[in-house]
Order: sequence, then structure tokens, then C-alpha cells
Amino acid sequence: MAYGIAFEERVLKLYDQGRRTRQIAVQLCVSKSWCRRVRQYRDQPKPKNGGGHFKLDQAGCAALAGFVDERPDATLAELQRRIRDDLQIHISIGALWNTLRRMKLSLKKSP
Repeated sequence: MAYGIAFEERVLKLYDQGRRTRQIAVQLCVSKSWCRRVRQYRDQPKPKNGGGHFKLDQAGCAALAGFVDERPDATLAELQRRIRDDLQIHISIGALWNTLRRMKLSLKKSP
């Protein structure tokens, strides 16, 4: 279970008041190791979650749009194979789905 930043600040405040790890853990009903970890990483910035780069650049997205125009009834797996074969880009089904959503393209199952 992930605890919020406010809770971590509360642990650090107790450390600053001179409390020992065991006392803090018992008082807040958390593990001693978690309290030590909070203190150990107090000065390090929190890691960012998500927000990575997109697998397909502008040219790749244009090619994907062309693939969808050619075969609007293609499955995600078929599009994935076509991207791998034609563009030499390995992309997961989830990333492909998100790319199609971002491009506002939908796969048509009936003409």
C-alpha cells in the first residue's frame, strides 16, 4: 500500500522531534523498515510516474493512419505485425491502442 506525501512528512516530523524508528512505527501502525526508508530517501526527489515517450513518431503515426485507411477492419494484432514488418518498430497492443485513441482513429468491424 502506498502512503501519501503528507503521511511521509508526518514520519519525518516525528524523526525531527527525536523519536526512534520503533516508536514511530508503533504509533503510526507501519513497519519499521518503511519508516527507515522514508528517512533514508528524504532528500531525494520523488520519481515521476508515466509520461514516457511515444513509440510512433509523426511519420509512424502517418503510416499507421494509412494502414487503418487501407484495412479499417484490421485487428490490433494485425496492425502490430504490420508496424513491426514495415516500420521495424516493436509496439505493444496497449501502446498501439493508446496511439489510435490519441489519433482519434477507430477500427471498424463492419464497412
